[in-house]
Amino acid sequence: METLRQIRAKNSYFLLLSLLWITLLSSSISATSPLSQSDQGTEQHATSPAQDKSQVHEVHCSRERSRAAWKVVEEYLMPFVEKEKYELPRQCRLHPSNDLFRDQEEHKIHLDVNEWRCGYCRKSFRAEKFLDQHFDNRHSNLLDVGHSKCLADVCGALHCDLVMEIKSKKTKCNPAAAARNRHLCEGLADKCFPANQSPSSTRLHELFLRQFCDAHTCSGGGKPFSRGGKKHINRFYLAASVLTLMLLPLFYLIVYLYQREIKRGTQELKRIAKVGRKAKPS
Repeated sequence: METLRQIRAKNSYFLLLSLLWITLLSSSISATSPLSQSDQGTEQHATSPAQDKSQVHEVHCSRERSRAAWKVVEEYLMPFVEKEKYELPRQCRLHPSNDLFRDQEEHKIHLDVNEWRCGYCRKSFRAEKFLDQHFDNRHSNLLDVGHSKCLADVCGALHCDLVMEIKSKKTKCNPAAAARNRHLCEGLADKCFPANQSPSSTRLHELFLRQFCDAHTCSGGGKPFSRGGKKHINRFYLAASVLTLMLLPLFYLIVYLYQREIKRGTQELKRIAKVGRKAKPS
């Protein structure tokens, strides 16, 4: 009878071990299955290569140079356009609707130094270049390839290389390239700010020629962006001003409390002196 009990105990023991082993095996299988990976810095493809090829639109336009061109427009042209309360015509190549990447650029959310977020699907990335790759891989179908133009094509006229800081100061001037860029620049001025259309358009046409076109020469003419651009607020000055405004009330409070204590001390000394004079025998 004792032997039968031992056999049953052993069977139960082996059954328990078997169930435990099966549980561990199933857990390991599920652990080795493909996991959802984060898009922090890399872009993973969930579709097959054939599907990706059909979904991704082939775009022959530099996103980086388009971004540089828009930066030039925003910093060195738009402040004057806004001051004149002038609206760029849609046929102007500098109009926002003619920038192929404008909608995607406006859907970038810069949260911190090392944190960028996609405005379409809310995924986060360590750097802007990874967000650009994400746009190319997942949201290229949102690009209006048929209507929008490549803003990078006018980079030569807008001196994008100076903004991108890739042009060496020792680069020899090419007269043919300078003439070509000047012609492109003057064409932009004519399209975007037709002369004699209105007083503001005439003024902006002249400004555009001085701001961008005059520098396209090898004879040492005008400098790019000679009329200046958007005024940037000094961050240190701003921080110092805010700190001063915060500490000023505290300073006045300390001065008030100090003066009040001085006044109280003076009154107390007078009172003690008065009491002392009364206490002296006549």
